[in-house]
Amino acid sequence: MVVEEIVLLNAEDEAVGTAPKAASHHRDTPYHLAFSCYLADTEGRILITQRALGKRTFPGVWTGSCCGHPGPREGLRDAVLRRLHDELGITDDTLAAASLAPVLPGFQYRAVADDGTVEHERCPVVRAVVPSGGAVRPNPQEVEAAEWWTWEQCLDLAGRPESSPWYRLQLAELAPLGPPLDWPDAGTAALPPALAW
Repeated sequence: MVVEEIVLLNAEDEAVGTAPKAASHHRDTPYHLAFSCYLADTEGRILITQRALGKRTFPGVWTGSCCGHPGPREGLRDAVLRRLHDELGITDDTLAAASLAPVLPGFQYRAVADDGTVEHERCPVVRAVVPSGGAVRPNPQEVEAAEWWTWEQCLDLAGRPESSPWYRLQLAELAPLGPPLDWPDAGTAALPPALAW
């Protein structure tokens, strides 16, 4: 069995080592590298997901399209495409046509779940645009539900307690940018030193 590893960071967002993902999320979770992705279609809708009820951290919360942890020496673009495939079942053909852009490259947060588990991540936010009508086949171990929502529905979710804490923080920064297809490409200069595009 392959053990998924996370990249540990120092205060300057430089890689200082790795650790097993499952064993690292607890009440004193170390600061580490992650990402969030908002999957938009060409009509401007966003795929909103509910985390699987069996997830160890933040089960059942509603959040963006997918999130994950870049592996050691894995670029952000490759990590996003890997998770879109593994978590949401997006086909290789659709991924090949996807347009990816960092929209909040400097995002980071710390959040505590009801059971005391901490997330503490440098978490660049990426928008991926795919053609409308593409099939989504969520992995039930990762995703309880997945629905295409209008931007107005996404904004409404940010004010509700069933949304994830990182979603609420991200939407506070994304809302002033306008609807998803208007979000500017923020470029790669502000990505953490530990993470290539």
